[in-house]
Amino acid sequence: MPITTADLARFVELYADRLHAAREHLTALDSAVGDADHGINMDRGFSAVREVLPGLREGLPGALAKQVGMKLISTVGGASGPLYGTFFLRFGTSLGDAAEMTGADLATAVRAGLDGVIARGKADPDDKTMVDAMTPAAEALESNAASDLVQALEAAARAAAAGRDRITPLIARKGRASYLGERSAGHVDPGAASTTILFESLRDALGR
Repeated sequence: MPITTADLARFVELYADRLHAAREHLTALDSAVGDADHGINMDRGFSAVREVLPGLREGLPGALAKQVGMKLISTVGGASGPLYGTFFLRFGTSLGDAAEMTGADLATAVRAGLDGVIARGKADPDDKTMVDAMTPAAEALESNAASDLVQALEAAARAAAAGRDRITPLIARKGRASYLGERSAGHVDPGAASTTILFESLRDALGR
């Protein structure tokens, strides 16, 4: 089945709900390694996104994603606003003026979003950032989305969680957590955690 604007809106809404529920958890993770504001900032940004969603449901998927990105950049503080904003902007740009998307289109859009995050944050693999959760998730989508979208979404969510867990023992090399040096080892990266929630929300919203 094609993926429509309504499907994409359902994903964004579910992600907003889950970020709100995880606000204190994400902030606690960030208090160990950063500014203790990741959950607060993400919840603020996606609360603002929810306010504009009703007016975007009847438009194109790409336009919805780009508006989400712009709203995040304008309302979220710290690094997460520009990074997640760039993800959604690049995601939407990839979709162009298409009225709906295939599983392959979704995988291409996620890859474009990931490329934007990497360019914006200058993060490499194993720097212990959201990139370490997003990269394997994007790869899982690319491997399966054209043939079996439901399976691809499940694989992407599992890959994001595995990426989050894989880097937990590592020493952070980017962001505020890198200032802690060896003390950052053993802490869950907040960005990798919120990225995992993103792909779990994508799975549960679209994997029907």
